[in-house]
This record gives sequence, structure tokens and C-alpha cells, in this order.
Amino acid sequence: MTHTPDLSTAAWHKSSYSEGGDNDCLEVADGYPGIVPVRDSKIPEGGVLVFGASSWSAFVGGVKETA
Repeated sequence: MTHTPDLSTAAWHKSSYSEGGDNDCLEVADGYPGIVPVRDSKIPEGGVLVFGASSWSAFVGGVKETA
């Protein structure tokens, strides 16, 4: 059974690569051991995707390799 954490008090932050812009960015919340909550910064009240920490690390590593 999967448990969705309470994210009502999550501290969300944008990527340092967003350059302060309001478009085309995502936000992540720290402080949730083993998972990484992710949301669209343009629609903060919208849905949240929750990734396993190892999966998120692999994704970020792959993005860095192609940048």
C-alpha cells in the first residue's frame, strides 16, 4: 500500500536553472525521506507527483548528462 505524505506545509523551491522566471519550471519539496514531491510552479494548487529518491536522482543525473 502506498502512502501519500501530507504536503500542506511543504517548503517548495524552484531549480536554480529557472533564472527567476515564472514559466516552464517545476518545484520540489525537501524534507521527505526516501521521496521527492514535484509540482508545476505555474499551477501550485494542481497535482503533485511523488518519485522515489533513487529514481529522482537517476533522472537528474540523466538530465545533467544531456545538458
